[in-house]
Amino acid sequence: MICIFGKSFLASVLLENELKKRTSLVIRRLKREYPDAHCALVHSNAFELLIATILSAQCTDARVNIVTADLFRKYRGPEDFVSVSQRELEKDIHSTGFYRNKAKNIQSACKRIIEEYGGEVPRSMDDLLTLGGVARKTANVVMGNAFGIASGVVVDTHVSRISQLLGLTSSKTPEKIEEDLARLVPRKDWVMFPHWMISHGRTVCVARRPKCNLCTLSNICPSNTA
Repeated sequence: MICIFGKSFLASVLLENELKKRTSLVIRRLKREYPDAHCALVHSNAFELLIATILSAQCTDARVNIVTADLFRKYRGPEDFVSVSQRELEKDIHSTGFYRNKAKNIQSACKRIIEEYGGEVPRSMDDLLTLGGVARKTANVVMGNAFGIASGVVVDTHVSRISQLLGLTSSKTPEKIEEDLARLVPRKDWVMFPHWMISHGRTVCVARRPKCNLCTLSNICPSNTA
């Protein structure tokens, strides 16, 4: 039994080391391929990024940016969002989809920011998770891109899909995928790793028609179809 356990443990260590080497190559190549990768949601402060990220659920970043261009002129801070009716806010964000739930969450988050955090977006994961409409993905986006704090790895559809294709994870839920990636990706790259993966997913590793023949990762990707 001890021998079997020892072999199993050794195999696990060897696999993780191999995955770390592959992850290192992925990071190196994507960093070179997408030197200008950045958060696609247009914002000028942590509060705007929070609202934009809530709106981005089941919606494209491009659509969110169109909506927030007018939204952030009308609503300057949390007080403005709680001072209007939910119905009016719903009209302003209608085209992002799921507008009733998003409006409710935005007003709930703004109310708590005012009452509990002095009108400022909190700078900790635990505090952010108490806000309406905020789960780990949104909190990680705000922590990393607004505050420069590597609290975790953002897992969106691109990050999830490409990480699975590359064999970096076999997990299916965002929470488990984040855990797997956090073990493989150096903490210093936690914030940028999703941006590189998202850029790659939008330009080359497209979901419906991946361009494996043009992919900088083709020779290390176990899912390569070229």
